[in-house]
Amino acid sequence: MGQTAEETNGTLGTAGAAGIAGVLPNAARPFVAQIKPVWVVDDDRSIRWVFEKALTREGIPFRTFALAQDALEALATGSPQVLVSDIRMNGTSGLELLQNVKQRFPALPVIIMTAYSDLESAVAAFQGGAFEYLPKPFDVDQAVDLIRRAVDESLRETETEDVTLTSPEILGQAPSMQEVFRAIGRLAQSSATVMITGESGSGKELVARALHRHSPRAAKPFVAINTAAMPKDLLESELFGHERGAFTGAQAMRRGRFEQAEGGTLFLDEIGDMPAELQTRLLRVLSDGTFYRVGGHQPMRTNVRVIAATHQDLDARVREGLFREDLYHRLNVIRLRLPSLRERREDIPLLARHFLAKSARDLGVDPKRLSDNAMTYLAAQDFPGNVRQLENLCHWLTVMAPMQAIEIGDLPQELRQHAAAAVDADWLGALGREVDRVLARNESGIMDALTRDFEKTLITKALSATGGRRIEAAKLLGIGRNTITRKIQELGLEKDSGQDEL
Repeated sequence: MGQTAEETNGTLGTAGAAGIAGVLPNAARPFVAQIKPVWVVDDDRSIRWVFEKALTREGIPFRTFALAQDALEALATGSPQVLVSDIRMNGTSGLELLQNVKQRFPALPVIIMTAYSDLESAVAAFQGGAFEYLPKPFDVDQAVDLIRRAVDESLRETETEDVTLTSPEILGQAPSMQEVFRAIGRLAQSSATVMITGESGSGKELVARALHRHSPRAAKPFVAINTAAMPKDLLESELFGHERGAFTGAQAMRRGRFEQAEGGTLFLDEIGDMPAELQTRLLRVLSDGTFYRVGGHQPMRTNVRVIAATHQDLDARVREGLFREDLYHRLNVIRLRLPSLRERREDIPLLARHFLAKSARDLGVDPKRLSDNAMTYLAAQDFPGNVRQLENLCHWLTVMAPMQAIEIGDLPQELRQHAAAAVDADWLGALGREVDRVLARNESGIMDALTRDFEKTLITKALSATGGRRIEAAKLLGIGRNTITRKIQELGLEKDSGQDEL
């Protein structure tokens, strides 16, 4: 049992820090080495004794204090993982202690206890930033469970801070992202032209910026332009600049992006949408390092590293005559493919925590967190908009979610509807609903009717996959040649069965 405050003025209890691993959820266990004691402050010795016994039994480290002033003095040398305090005590009150602690440690969970279960005490506790309000008398197991939740919350806050403070420029622990990181490391010191491919929102510009930041050109400009977001007539001037009077409205000479990026890196996003005429001009720049401003007659020399990106299949666009093959080969010196978010679902929790912390920091509010259920739910989503969609979602949740802990019900309606549609696509669910409909009509022979439909669908799809070859279809289905022939006859599929004995 931990020693009392009268004996040692708040001594650490005998339960070791490592013992808390057994009572925390898995998400918290990596932080076991950082577990600090739970502080209990109450002038009632019997209450302290109850907590000492309970926390020792649960393996949770603790310190007990008879006076709030003793706890305040102890804060000079350290802070607890969670603070549990009575509200009315001799000397400094629990509310005063709460206010002082919150000024020093805003994220520290504080549980306020009181034998006076009145509205004013509860309101004052919560307005002061209390984690929870525990009326006396209380059930010991319930109190310990509350402390566990508070410890978990404290550890989540620590995790959020760690993500915020140590996040690299690109986040990803999935093997596919580790391959991207290795490629960036190899390419950074090179001046080779790089083609980054990947779906929209997957982070292509972040990779381009990382390539520039770690290259010998890092001290020079990084200039980005989305070639798909600009009209053809303006794009030429944006890229190459124009001379005064080159066209109506050109009242002064303007330097283009190639000149702006001189000595550095030019990132051409969505290069697959570049108009044919500009493809020709870009090819010349890449070939001999010269270009002309719009309306200009003096060749301009350029020294930039070009990094291009696209979400399109450039090989297909070359075959279709929509993209110059010679330009494609100039740009495609080294190709770097970014995986979609659904290909690295294990990164979704890491990214979500990062974006929630970032949004909270940008908005000047406390960071919110996803519950385990909500995090699991999100990790199962496809996110067609990839990392950008997840970032926007986290910003929306920071603004709109009503509580600090985000549950599935707090997610946007369209995301929940998408999940419902995915459930509807589950064939077992669809089968169950069909059975319900048939039963509601009081029809008989359900087993035979649905079995025929099931077998008909299987055989039809197998025959379609094999081009009508029955023997191959039978192998796919795991049945014999004679069986599939008999089933085709019984189900009336002869006319659709294709090549009879092939």
